[in-house]
Amino acid sequence: MSSEVRVPALPESVADATVAAWHRAPGEAVRKDENLVDLETDKVVLEVPAPMDGVLGEILAPVGAVVTAATVLATIVGGAPGAAAPAPRPAAPASAGTSTSGTSGKAESVVAPGARRLVKELGLDPAKIAGSGRDGRVQRADVVAYLDERDQAEPARDPETVPITGAPQLTGEAGRPEQRVPMTRLRARVAERLLQAQQNAAMLTTFNEVNLKAVIELRNRYKDQFEKAHGVRLGFMSFFVKAAVEALQRFPVVNASVDGNDILYHGYFDLGIAVSSPRGLVVPILRNCDQLSMAEIEQGISEFGRKAKDGTLSFEDLTGGTFSITNGGVFGSLLSTPILNPPQSAILGMHKTQERPIAENGQVVIAPMMYLALTYDHRIIDGREAVQFLVTIKETLEEPARLLLRV
Repeated sequence: MSSEVRVPALPESVADATVAAWHRAPGEAVRKDENLVDLETDKVVLEVPAPMDGVLGEILAPVGAVVTAATVLATIVGGAPGAAAPAPRPAAPASAGTSTSGTSGKAESVVAPGARRLVKELGLDPAKIAGSGRDGRVQRADVVAYLDERDQAEPARDPETVPITGAPQLTGEAGRPEQRVPMTRLRARVAERLLQAQQNAAMLTTFNEVNLKAVIELRNRYKDQFEKAHGVRLGFMSFFVKAAVEALQRFPVVNASVDGNDILYHGYFDLGIAVSSPRGLVVPILRNCDQLSMAEIEQGISEFGRKAKDGTLSFEDLTGGTFSITNGGVFGSLLSTPILNPPQSAILGMHKTQERPIAENGQVVIAPMMYLALTYDHRIIDGREAVQFLVTIKETLEEPARLLLRV
């Protein structure tokens, strides 16, 4: 008995995928539901499991092949693990990152996709890397920590003999190396969408600043009770999500999108929360934010962060959204102009909180201030609405008592 390993169904917005890595070689035993191959799309990395126990037969789609839904990737021959499998065709080898029982004591299945790629590019043995993820799963941060420890333990090397990390092709003159690395599908898609936003929308940005003293004091006062009651830390993002929902309810056009010659008003509030991942910036969607408590918001954002780190965000996590929030402040940005995430019509940019002197009741005081930026599509959102929207967020954050903490 044999079975085919096929590309799973892809959403309508995703036309194809690229074979990123095989984790078993032809002739190796496989177990049902074991991850066999990673498929990279312009949104996420899909893990394709084995449909049955058996032995991996012929690989029909090598690393780098572009495949569509239902494409046959390989065959699995049934029977006892270790049974002989049909001879594979030379034209379809497994990737260099394929694990074998004799080369590594740690299976590829316990290495996160983002870390797996780095391990493969650097030729590392994952068995030597301590994993900090669930069930000992190796994360990208674990690989970086391992490299730091190794570099500190090794004697200094001549810079000219050290290869550039992850470079598949080195060129240039001696002492002046260059590397050419293909864009990942995610990076190429991000570039395409950013260019699309600049070409198809009349983007304009308005700025304001907010005094976060009240939010910080309220958080410090209730954070321990909040965590005890809800099992999650009270961060600042839940305040901004709640403030954004309040402003979106007052100015529905900011929550709308352009559809041809029509304005499509959304009666729900699905907010995209920009998250940094090993593969680049992703924007998972926190749905029905108007119906969520602050604890549920914090739990949702925490889960997105974990999934982004592990490379397990799904298509559903990244699809849709009526408004987005991005926080460049975590990287030290003091001020920026965020770019729209089509087809959304507005995005809120948060920045670094910095103590600055301000005038308060005729006195100069030091306060924790943050610059806010709202980029909006001027085709449907007027300047007056954009400014008032941002003022609403400012006023809500400066008087956070109106936001329900449920502690």
